[in-house]
Amino acid sequence: MHGAQSKRDLAMELQAQLPILRPSIHTRRANLTVKFQDLYGFTVEGNVDDVNVLNEVREKVRQQGRVWWALEASKGANWYLQPQVSSLSEGIVLKSSLKISALANAMTLKKLIRKGIPPVLRPKVWFSLSGAAKKKSTVPESYYNDLTKAVEGKVTPATRQIDHDLPRTFPGHPWLDTPQGHAALRRVLVGYSFRDSDVGYCQGLNYVAALLLLVMKTEEDAFWMLAVLLENVLVNDCYTNNLSGCHVEQRVFKDLLSKKCPRIAAHLEALEFDVSLVTTEWFLCLFAKSLPSETTLRVWDVLFYEGAKVLFHAALAIFKMKEEDVLLAHQVGDVINIIQRTTHHLFDPDELLTVAFNKIGFMTTNTISKQRKKQEPEVMKELDERLRRLNSLREDDR
Repeated sequence: MHGAQSKRDLAMELQAQLPILRPSIHTRRANLTVKFQDLYGFTVEGNVDDVNVLNEVREKVRQQGRVWWALEASKGANWYLQPQVSSLSEGIVLKSSLKISALANAMTLKKLIRKGIPPVLRPKVWFSLSGAAKKKSTVPESYYNDLTKAVEGKVTPATRQIDHDLPRTFPGHPWLDTPQGHAALRRVLVGYSFRDSDVGYCQGLNYVAALLLLVMKTEEDAFWMLAVLLENVLVNDCYTNNLSGCHVEQRVFKDLLSKKCPRIAAHLEALEFDVSLVTTEWFLCLFAKSLPSETTLRVWDVLFYEGAKVLFHAALAIFKMKEEDVLLAHQVGDVINIIQRTTHHLFDPDELLTVAFNKIGFMTTNTISKQRKKQEPEVMKELDERLRRLNSLREDDR
């Protein structure tokens, strides 16, 4: 009885999280701009058509939620962690049947996650599937509290930069942009800067950690999600001082764009357009600063299950969706405007993810890893040359 009540409570919480948006009576015409809050408290500007899209998306989320509740009811609360074996013959489990069943379960889970994890289940599912729960289990229970107490009051270049960035992280948000929100975000970022001194703190992590806080509800869980992201999910050295990992990702993306969207790549090259003008923010902030929050989190649903290749799928999809508009652009600024307009109004996550996984083509983690290894030497060479030039200029100034 208690379990059934808990499920009803969760279902009611999910419904409460998905309000129907009703634009003002003065904004019935689709060409008028309206402001509204999304599920995570961000103020969004769009038109009435955007509101209608969001309402349709939220109805899909409700339907998807019912699928997850049904699976919890039939397979148990943590069904996604335990591959179910259906091929039983008189109590004997055949190895081949076990493998087939596990594979079928993984494929079902993959499809479900691509359709979106219900917001109320997101903290639990992310924490388990990303590896954050396992990572947390390797240290004492008091690790996070001990860490935050130990570093309290310490001043480093990282803490100074964090303090500078706090008020610039989603300004105007009803919780993040408050003393309590700033304090919570600061503890997560400062704590991690001491956990990994190689990373310390890099601008961009503030947006990632802030969104993690809104989803995970507790500082400690947000901290471990940040840790698993930087230590297991994303490429190494993405946030170190020279951003070498991020530079590698830019080169890999440019190569993938040439292969997957050759017309776009050729046109951008003719315009002398550097894709890093828009993609650097995508890869450093994991789209948190570019896409609407509900769309960003759908990308993150897949990111935490399938890995960093998902970022390439999403980035390629954004260009692919606006291929014809980009091909008609004659100036670098026009391309930037097209892409930014697209990302800011991408309220339908399914629109993005359908293109990302159905129209971009197959990419494996292994393929991406090979591309990174191919690009790393050239990136390191460029960074070394840049450092030498910088040191030479400093010598001249003396």
